[in-house]
Amino acid sequence: MNEHDSERISGLLDADGMVAVDHQDEADVVVLNTCCIRENADNKLYGNLGHLRAWKALKEGRQIVVSGCLAQKDRDTVRQRAPWADVVLGTHNVHRASELLQHATVHGSVTEIFDAAVLDDHAQFPSALPARRENSYNAWVTIQIGCDNSCAFCIVPSVRGAEISRPFAEIVDEVQLLVSQGVSEVTLLGQNVNSYGRDIQLSARQGGDGAVKLRPLFSELLGQVAAVPGLRRVRFTSPHPKDMRADTFAAMAANAAVCEHLHYPLQSGSDRLLAVMHRGYTAERYLDRLQQGRVAIDDLAVSTDIIVGFPGETDDDFERTLEVSAAAEYDYAYTFLFSPREGTEAATLVDHFVAPSVVAERFERLRVVVERSALAKHRDRIGRVEEVLVEGPSRKDPSVVSGRTRQNKLVHFTPLRPIRAGAYATVEVTGAAPHHLVGEFRELLSEPTHKRRLAVLAG
Repeated sequence: MNEHDSERISGLLDADGMVAVDHQDEADVVVLNTCCIRENADNKLYGNLGHLRAWKALKEGRQIVVSGCLAQKDRDTVRQRAPWADVVLGTHNVHRASELLQHATVHGSVTEIFDAAVLDDHAQFPSALPARRENSYNAWVTIQIGCDNSCAFCIVPSVRGAEISRPFAEIVDEVQLLVSQGVSEVTLLGQNVNSYGRDIQLSARQGGDGAVKLRPLFSELLGQVAAVPGLRRVRFTSPHPKDMRADTFAAMAANAAVCEHLHYPLQSGSDRLLAVMHRGYTAERYLDRLQQGRVAIDDLAVSTDIIVGFPGETDDDFERTLEVSAAAEYDYAYTFLFSPREGTEAATLVDHFVAPSVVAERFERLRVVVERSALAKHRDRIGRVEEVLVEGPSRKDPSVVSGRTRQNKLVHFTPLRPIRAGAYATVEVTGAAPHHLVGEFRELLSEPTHKRRLAVLAG
């Protein structure tokens, strides 16, 4: 979500006549688009703002923008600790970035934070704004903003507001436009994507339309997007296990463009902790739905999120997490040390915080379990020929190309000749590691259809 907002802010500044530069020293404007999911984001923000104070003083007219979730949550703190910031704007007024910069140029520094209650205009959806993407062959598409859940550890509802679903037709129209511009892969984006449409249908029921059936629309949206001509891959993130339904699995299985990958956040394997977290499911229900998905969708890869050290986590609670993680046989996992966020219920449970040394030891044990299943999954793919979407040269070795399979697995291979990012190729898997595959190039399936961005210099 944060990356997508950054694309939109860049698009707005592009549309206002600004040009992106490679180095900070060349810039007139620096935007820090913040996240506040974990505590280290705060430290990084204020460290960067300290360095930028000296950068700003070196040249008249330089401006600093702080946007995103931390700005939304801590507007006064940002202003107090970094009064040299020119613009502070929140998650609900990304669309005002250019206007606020212009205002600051004339009138001085400005802080503008909108509350979720003002979101009565769908033009404020990030996807309704112009974008400047680093990659032109894939794109985020926002289908929903906000969240109606009350997970004890999560700050998102406070900074993103209540769930609002974007109009169905508007989403499909955007995907069609993206495909016409050369995009071949889209990711449907929302805080809780599989509850998409719940607010739309509830509103229709309250309006007296007796024909409306109160059921999620996500599976229908998935089918409509997957049917857009020319679109090769559809992904979505993130669904909530409590809202996972058979119709979503059926839509994934029935539509060839929908990738065989499910990000399925667990958070904890302990039923006791899941209840304290307000997650709305048990470990048994979680695993049952996961099994339904694997039965319905051939060759399904599954990833997850897990928190280690949630307040009050006992040795027994953690053992349950290890058991569920082993049973789920994840392809990969994002594992996090618990980070208290001011404004959440979990942050108030100070008396139940787990000692850092205990959390670190548990984190390492979980890593071993997750990487064991990931490596086994990857070794099972040796000898298979995989379709990959080329992402570009490997960061470690420019002669090696990296691509991503439909299961969202990273594959490193050496092509016979240079291949542009956005191309599709087949690769035979020859080696496996916990976090990537190694392969041999077999065939170029298609060249990218997006236009390359060229720098134009005035002379």
